[in-house]
This record gives sequence, structure tokens and C-alpha cells, in this order.
Amino acid sequence: MGKREYMLEEIEKLMFDPEVIRNIAIVAHVDHGKTTLSDNLIAGAGMISEETAGKQLVMDYDKIEQQRSMTIKAANISLAYNLEGKDYLINLIDTPGHVDFGGHVTRSMRAVDGVILVVDSVEGVMPQTETVLRQALKERAKPVLFINKIDRLINELKLNYEQMQEKLTKIINEVNKLIKANAPKEFVDDWLINVAKGNVAFGSAFNKWAISYPFSQRTGINFKTIYDYCSKKEHEKLREMAPSHEVIFEMVVKHLPNPKVAQKYRIPVIWHGDLNQSYAKDMLEMNKDAKVIAVVFGVVVDPHAGEVAVGRVFSGTVKKGVEVYVGNEPEKQKIQQVGIFMGRERKMVEEVPAGNIVALVGLKNIFVGETVAEEKIEPFEEIKHYSEPVVTKSIEAKDTRDLVKLVEALKKMAKEDPTLRVEINQETGEHLVSGMGELHLEIVETKLKDDYKIDIIAGAPIVVYRETIEGSAGPVEGKTPNRHSKFYVTVEPLEKGVMEKIDSGEIEEGKPKGKKIVELLVEGGMPRDDAKNVVYIKNKCVLIDATRGVQYMNEVMESLIEGFKEAVDDGPLAREKCLGIKVKIVDALIHEDPVHRGPAQVIPAIKRATYAAMLYANTILLEPKQKITIQVPEKYLNDVVSILQGRRGEILSINQEGELVTIVVKAPVAEMLKGFSDQIRGITQGRAIWYYEYAGYEKLPKDLMQKVVESIRERKGVPKEPPKPEDFLEK
Repeated sequence: MGKREYMLEEIEKLMFDPEVIRNIAIVAHVDHGKTTLSDNLIAGAGMISEETAGKQLVMDYDKIEQQRSMTIKAANISLAYNLEGKDYLINLIDTPGHVDFGGHVTRSMRAVDGVILVVDSVEGVMPQTETVLRQALKERAKPVLFINKIDRLINELKLNYEQMQEKLTKIINEVNKLIKANAPKEFVDDWLINVAKGNVAFGSAFNKWAISYPFSQRTGINFKTIYDYCSKKEHEKLREMAPSHEVIFEMVVKHLPNPKVAQKYRIPVIWHGDLNQSYAKDMLEMNKDAKVIAVVFGVVVDPHAGEVAVGRVFSGTVKKGVEVYVGNEPEKQKIQQVGIFMGRERKMVEEVPAGNIVALVGLKNIFVGETVAEEKIEPFEEIKHYSEPVVTKSIEAKDTRDLVKLVEALKKMAKEDPTLRVEINQETGEHLVSGMGELHLEIVETKLKDDYKIDIIAGAPIVVYRETIEGSAGPVEGKTPNRHSKFYVTVEPLEKGVMEKIDSGEIEEGKPKGKKIVELLVEGGMPRDDAKNVVYIKNKCVLIDATRGVQYMNEVMESLIEGFKEAVDDGPLAREKCLGIKVKIVDALIHEDPVHRGPAQVIPAIKRATYAAMLYANTILLEPKQKITIQVPEKYLNDVVSILQGRRGEILSINQEGELVTIVVKAPVAEMLKGFSDQIRGITQGRAIWYYEYAGYEKLPKDLMQKVVESIRERKGVPKEPPKPEDFLEK
């Protein structure tokens, strides 16, 4: 296979032939070898030397990534590769595996049509493997499988030939189980992994060799060959006989779809507009001569160019000077520069047609997930993150002169990573930063100190709770401060099915759009009368206007929505966000004079009535939980189980394979923050490996409720004693 240095001009030519384009991401659990495999492919395409591949880690170009030997954010690169005499363009995204950075994986899935799922042959399918594969399948990205670190089975575990085959078959079966459960029904058979099909490869990314069934048939190099050379540790020889990039690129080109094929079935899933409109047809057909439509899946803050939007072009051809709408912004903006990413470098190009990944310079107020289009169109489905930020830290600037700099830096970081939430308290100068876990926040602190050169003081980690209600209450009367208008409110728990649909992204938060949402609410278990009158959804809480024939109701509706939003963002019990509450306005008496029913009157009335009703309905706290998978040698099992039970952990399963035991437990985030890592490392002499994933919110035990509520209120500077319903009602 002729190797040559592929220049930018080559890539620019290939962009216009959809047949030869593959948009792919490499996804896996943390440490299973994604970035090393990316290096192999980049070297195979002639962009770096083969010698340094696997050590250079081109895609981990952030300083912190290099220090910690882990991928923190998704990185893109465009590669040209020659297979069987034909040139192909591979737009590749290397994604993180650590659960704290799972948001980057979710966002990357919007841009690609296929994924290489990497699985460590020793560890097998791990929690994050399942999560990333589910995310890929939800966005209709087709998978191929690379089982990595095969040499470990032979040299470390000393498995014989049969045991090795058994282990690999088990991994393939587990991946297929996930594909059967999550792939679109019409594609299941085609997408299942099968050695004979050629959509699975085995190898060692670190040692740069791999094989697949088609490669084996062609060359005569089989598992027996691999086993023999591996046992003798002759990896150089294997690399000459079976270079990993040849095997992987062949699998990608032959088994993953080109964008023209993929857009036909992906567009109806990720875009919910009318498919009969002309621009919808342009996307389905990937018409490069149509008007531009793209989706932003990443924002990179460049010190020279400002915000760079990284997007997938679904129709049209992006050029400098094209004017586009960004999200809901009313005015068009001009694209100032067009480029493509080559790892850390952004190369300027004249134009990028549909079916490719593009870097856009010059767009302001751009956010991840936004639609960029020449015409106003129905936006793409929101990119739904599967976890919520559950750990918060307060961050302050040591020197007050750095305050403005700190605010700017935090805003930039939240722009690049939407799973990071930043709340800026102007009064106290304190900034609350919420992330997926301790590591996520640690990285934020490091970047503030090293990249932005700001000296900061960071508080101890704080757990984010939610408020909800156990019962129903009302009608409760809420009077405006001038007593001229009255609103009557009831509250009850929101139906579980509706919450699940909000979670999965089927029902979007905000004002309901279109008639379809009524059917979705009814499917989720909400009575049709309620579903037809939903006016706003926020924090998985719903506001319903159940009034009949009340005068001036539509004129005060915006203020009522505002009051509802304030109430569910700042609950009555511990000033935490609310979750799963249905607020119904059942009646109202509204003053006829507009002067007496402005926002300053209506907002407090609805807010106070909602608070009182919630307290009557018994407001409780929900705490975030994590599902933790822990692997330990058998002799430490009892000690680890007692640590977990001491931290209110609920053991879900214990499985043993050889000497290694895998414990799956669900535990409160609050308990895991109190020195868990040090304790478990100490008791197992550093032999435990663990991974955690977000497991939703559950009721805080009654005996802890009062203590936790009081400590949160004290921290927030409000009276320790929680309010009573009467405190919110007119005397």
C-alpha cells in the first residue's frame, strides 16, 4: 500500500466525493486504548512517524491531558488514506472515556455516522463501554469493534489458545446484546458484530498490530500466528506482518457508511421538522449545492480567533462570507473564516461541503448543539447529556483584581463544556461551579491556575440536592403584594413516565411546541386535560393553566411563568432546585387595571403560593446517587463490602472471574466524597480499580433530612430553621 504524505489539497479534493468520506469517532471506557489507536491511524495516514505513534498521543494535545495520560476533551483530525488504490477521507474524533467527561462523547455523536468501539480484552465490557455505545446507537452511528490489548491475555493472564477464544467470544456477545437492545430495529441484523463479517478486529494498539477475518483470509496470518509471536514477545515482527492501521482502516471503509447513506436515516432522528420541506430533502440527499445547514457540536476558544464553532455540515457548502442564522438569534451573522482541524492545528480552506466536519470563525453567541443555517429552520434536536452535574465547588479569586478575569475564564470554560455549570453570585463574589465529579472540577481548577494564570481559592466539594414533594396540596391562595389579584394553586408529584420522557429528550423543556407534545405527555401518564394546558416545563417540573374563562389570564401568563421558574430554581425547603413537581393554577381573580398586575405583583404571588403548597404537600430532599463498579482481588472482598455498606451503599451484584471480583453498588455522592478513594486504596493496598456513573436522584433517608437541610441553609446564609407554609401566606 503506497504511503505518502497527504497534503491539505488532497483532503480538499476528497471532501467533494461523499462516497470516500467516513465521519467516525473512537469510543471506549477509560484506559482501553482509544488515543493510542488514534495515533496508529494518524501514523498510518503518514501524518506522524510510525516510531512515535502510541507515545506521541497527537489527540491529547492539551497540557493537562499529557500530564494525566488521559483524554479530557474530544479532538478532531481529517486524514487521507489510500486503500486498494483508492483515496479516502477519514474525519476522526478521539473522545474521552472517563465518566466525568462523558459530555464530550455525547456531543461528538451528533457529528459522526459510525464509531470504532474499543474494548480492553482483559477488562471486557465496562460501564462506560455500555454508556458510549448506547449514546452512539441513539444518534444512529453504526459501530465496528476493536478488541485491544490481546497481548495481555497471552503474556499477563497466560491464557491458552482456547481460553483466549472463549474470552473474545464473550466480549462480542456482550457487545451484540447492547446492539440488539439499542440499535434501530431495521438495522439490528446489519449492525451486529460478527468475526466472519469483518466488522470486528483484534490487536494491540500499543504494539501497532491487528488482524481481522478478511485480513486473515487474504494473508494467511491467523490467531495461531498471533499467539506464537506474542508469546515470544516479537511485536516488531507482528507489526510488519499485520499493521494495525491497515486492518482498522479497511474495517472502517468497508463497514461504516459514507455520509450520503447515513444522512438518509439519521436526519429523521436528530431533526424533528417537516421532512417534506425542500431544505429537509436537501439534508436527506446531502445536497452540497443547497443552502447551508450545519450543527455545532463543539466550541473551541482560540486565543487569536476567539470562539471557533466546530460543526457537521448537513447541506450546502460553507464558504467565507456566507451569512447564517445561529440558533434563535434574530440577525444573520457572517462566517469570517472556514477551516478543518488537523489535531491541534486549524487549517484554513476555501470551502467545506455537506457531509464534512468544519471549523467556523466569526460567529458570536454560539453554543453547543445550535443549528447554523442560511434560512430560519426548525432547530436540530437538543443534544441531551445523560448525566447531571452533582458536585459543586465555590471558586473565588485570591486577588479581587482578578475577579473580571475569573468570570471571563469560567464563561469560556462553560462554553467549551456545557456539562459544566457556572453560577456567578454578584453580591458575594463567590462563583459556584458544578461538574460531573471531583475530577471534572479538579481539571477546572488546574486550567484556571495554569492556562489562565489566576490564583484561586476553591472550597470543599458540595453535593447538589433536589427538592420534591411526597403528596398533593391546594388550592392555596397567593395574593399579589397590593392584594388586588389572587391566584389559586395546587401541587402534586409529576408522573414518572413524563419525567422519563423529559430525561430521554423526547419532551423538551421550555414552552411546549407543536401538538405532538400533548400525545407524549399522555403517553407518559398525564391526564389529557392537564397535558393540553401545559404552559412551561423546567427542571422536570411542569406548570399547567387549569383555569377556565378567567379574564386577563393571557396578559399575566409571562409573569406567572417567570414566578414558576424562580420557584422551581430555588425551592422553599433548602433553596435547592426542584424536581418532579406539577404546579396547577386552578383559578384566579385578576385586577382589570394593567398598572396593578405587572410582574412585580404577579411573580411574588405565584411564587409564594407554590412554596406554601409544596410545604403542605411535604417537601423532601432528593440526593444524587452513583453506580460504582469496583474490581478487587477476592481476598479484599469483605473489607470493601463493609466500607461500601458503611457509606450507605446498596450492593447490586457481586461477580467473580478467577481471582478478580466485580462489585456493583449504588451509593450516595455525598458519602463518596468523604475520602472514599484514600480509604479503598489503603484497605486494598492500591489493588482496587473503580468506575462510577450517574444514577439519578433518590429520596434522602428521613433521619438525615433535618441535619442536611439545616447545613445547606446555613451554608447559603439563610435562617437554619426551614420555613412553614404560613410564612408564605398573607396573614
